[in-house]
Amino acid sequence: MKRLVVTADDFGLAVEVNAAIEEAHRDGILSAASLMVGAPAAADAVARARRLPTLRVGLHVVLLESRPVLRRDQVPDLVDAHGLFRSDMVRLAVEIFARPSVRRQMQAEVAAQFSAFRETGLTLDHVNAHKHFHLHPTIAAAVMAQASRAGAKGLRVPVEPAGVIDATGQGASPLGARLTAWWAARLARQARAAGFVVPDAVFGLAWSGAMTAVRTASLLQRLPEGTSEIYFHPATSDAFPGHAENYRYTDELAALTSGEVLTAAKQSGAMRGGFVDFGAA
Repeated sequence: MKRLVVTADDFGLAVEVNAAIEEAHRDGILSAASLMVGAPAAADAVARARRLPTLRVGLHVVLLESRPVLRRDQVPDLVDAHGLFRSDMVRLAVEIFARPSVRRQMQAEVAAQFSAFRETGLTLDHVNAHKHFHLHPTIAAAVMAQASRAGAKGLRVPVEPAGVIDATGQGASPLGARLTAWWAARLARQARAAGFVVPDAVFGLAWSGAMTAVRTASLLQRLPEGTSEIYFHPATSDAFPGHAENYRYTDELAALTSGEVLTAAKQSGAMRGGFVDFGAA
């Protein structure tokens, strides 16, 4: 049996993102969205989610390049001079592992983000992290502990099958998969043992920010058995506060709503929904 979760990340980053997510769910194949609870347009995202009862909403844990939920003085080692999360991912990862004070700040911020999600009143469908920072073992432990307490159903472990080929003949690089495969496989086993639904395959890493209609339709035509997740970054504009350089946001929105993709999704035979819908899978 094929089960498919189609997720949009960065829900709450900007109104342009939120509007695209609403459109892609109403008129396209999008079934889930991951909320950044501390982002500038989080309140707008929550209001839209309440109008979309079939949109499954999860928590996008953020520890990089955005603003924290806690006050600046509560997470001094996680933020820069402007009060935003640091962007030096590798150095921060080492400090979280090696420095107890930084680790405690990270744990407190993760807990605060789960608390902020709970205050929205939305059902917590899944958990993942900005830039997949939850692959860090110390962060993974904190995220899984909070997710378990919060009753989250799904956890993304971002390992994309190597050798994926789209309809243009361009292959997805397996480099990231090779670098993270051992730990990701272990994390997936831990998550499943803890009762989370973990996708058997995740698509969106190699073409992050460039999930075009052609690529998406090609993936849907080759969708494997089991539970798959395809994630996107749609928006109604390619330039807005907080946008990533060179991301094709509007192309990703077009992909989610294109007739070609809608047809491919239907022909795949996959059941679409959120992780809460596949909790017994």
